[in-house]
Amino acid sequence: MTTNANLMTEGSIPKKIIIFAFPVFIGNLFQQLYNTADSLIVGNFIGSSALAAVSSAGNLIFLITGFFIGLSMGAGVVISTYIGAKKVEYVKKAVHTAVALGIVSSILMTFIGTVFAPQALLLMGTPANVLPESTTYFRIYFAGASGMVLYNTFTSILQASGDSKHPLFYLICSSLINITLDIVLIGIFHFGVGAAALATTISQFTSAILAFIKLVTVNDDIRLIPKEIRFHKFILIRILKVGLPSAFQNSIIGFANVVVQSYINYFQKAAIAGIGAYTKIEGFVFIPITSFAMALTTFIGQNNGAKKTDRVKKGFLFGMICSITLAELIGLIIFIFAPKLIAGFDPSEDVVFFGVQRARICAFFFCFLAYSHIVASYFRGLGKTIVPMLVMLICWCVIRVSILAITSSIHRTILITHWVYPITWVLSTIVYTYMLYRQIHIKEKSPKPM
Repeated sequence: MTTNANLMTEGSIPKKIIIFAFPVFIGNLFQQLYNTADSLIVGNFIGSSALAAVSSAGNLIFLITGFFIGLSMGAGVVISTYIGAKKVEYVKKAVHTAVALGIVSSILMTFIGTVFAPQALLLMGTPANVLPESTTYFRIYFAGASGMVLYNTFTSILQASGDSKHPLFYLICSSLINITLDIVLIGIFHFGVGAAALATTISQFTSAILAFIKLVTVNDDIRLIPKEIRFHKFILIRILKVGLPSAFQNSIIGFANVVVQSYINYFQKAAIAGIGAYTKIEGFVFIPITSFAMALTTFIGQNNGAKKTDRVKKGFLFGMICSITLAELIGLIIFIFAPKLIAGFDPSEDVVFFGVQRARICAFFFCFLAYSHIVASYFRGLGKTIVPMLVMLICWCVIRVSILAITSSIHRTILITHWVYPITWVLSTIVYTYMLYRQIHIKEKSPKPM
């Protein structure tokens, strides 16, 4: 049976959530550090064009990878629910089905990424002086993207059981490898922007191998037996039912960001590089948000499976307070130190201008971003992944793209590509509040079983 130390259905709620969230926080911090290191090293050793190339490819990469990461999130929800309900055989079948799905997903993503890179970048209006390096980065990244998919699959299984410590160790190892390779390949040997993608690929495969070794050796219900990896139809259907909305949600966000990036590309290299540098800094805001969101998804999944509604509500409230508070504190730091932070990537005056402009507009709206992600994790933990998918589709895709289309037809300005984010964060907060009220109100009004 899954070890009681990892179960989140008993004991202090704040303690359980923090014990889970803290390693995820540190792991995300290291992951963001090595993502940022890519851009820092590229910007300082190769130049603005290379920094723009990495930045231009970033949103397109998330559009594709986000879909498959969403599937692994669905698998994690299903596994955590079975663990909470103490259905051991279902846990085992779900683990092996999740890994089978991860293997197929990794093959598909590698094919899509390597084949369609140039066409997608052209459709985004990537400037001609940035396109060759963007294409090189994109293709090398996706040639080894299976490491990323499998790592997310393996860690979703570990985290579903309440184990967030081992994924932390693997991320730290991966981060150190990535940064070291960046320094050696780019800083010392000057191999170019493709080396940054190669460093990321090698580091992702390393973390995937470490997570795989853990799963095949762990003495637990989630132990992976390679010869038993296969699809169990009813489990696969449930994973897809939960995971596909999350996958589409990620892709919806990715698609909207790609559209925004295409508008940014119109303003050429300095805007692409400056805003790209800002997005690396903004990534640090997502660290507490995603840490508590992941903790809550597992916490709510296990407690919902164990029918402990009161713990679900208390855990959700605690995670919400922590996430919003930390996001706003980081936002304040970004607002104050934005010029120095952006200049660390590229000190060019135009690059710093565009990056600081975005930072100063978005920094105080991170509370709405945190709120939206935490409420999404609440519904995801309950297995109601359609709700966050629809909210993101309407607010973060349809409305975001519509605002850009309407305003650009009147007057094209870089400012709207900044403001479109806080505007849609506020809108999603309003919609999520209504959906949350409905969920709680309907549950309280439901007749109690006799």
